[in-house]
Amino acid sequence: MRFATLTLLVAVTISGAPTYDGTMAQTAAESRNTGQVSSIVDRPARSRALFSEIAKVLTGPRCMNCHPSGDEPLQGEGRHVHRPVALRGGSNDGVPGLPCASCHSDHNVTLLTAEAGYRSIPGHPRWGLAPIEMAWEGKSVGEICRQLKDPVRNGGRDLALLHQHIARDDLVGWAWHPGAGRQPAPGTQKQLGDLVGAWIESGAECP
Repeated sequence: MRFATLTLLVAVTISGAPTYDGTMAQTAAESRNTGQVSSIVDRPARSRALFSEIAKVLTGPRCMNCHPSGDEPLQGEGRHVHRPVALRGGSNDGVPGLPCASCHSDHNVTLLTAEAGYRSIPGHPRWGLAPIEMAWEGKSVGEICRQLKDPVRNGGRDLALLHQHIARDDLVGWAWHPGAGRQPAPGTQKQLGDLVGAWIESGAECP
């Protein structure tokens, strides 16, 4: 019953969310509805289906822009290279003389003029890129899944800590409150956390 409840809470929202450009994004026709996922009897298959739902969030721009494979962040719904030029640096928060904090404060800032071509500057006290070992750009859903389970590439987290990180970390939570002019990640952070919990319960299998 707990699995079914968790799936009911999240699958409709994630499945009904807008899709994004890119090889990893799923189309609406490929989305699974609640009944399809919860009715999968085979546990590994159900687990893989759950991660496919999780991936609809992870492969969207709100997550992918902060997990690039190179030394430049991405930005925008189209995930283009950050402009003006910004570099990762040794601590993933910029380089000497040009830290991320030069432009990004500890909170989102809504602009009063449209001259810049964007409506707000995103911000958070820990604003920066995910470490390079956590890069997702250019990887398949299965590769991202295996990376998330690997403590060497996920910040030393076991599955319980991974769940806690995704479900409660406030920097992760920024994806649902990205500031004016940006489309939030699908669903809510709680719903994604519930999906991750159900995925772990079902064996944390990868597509």
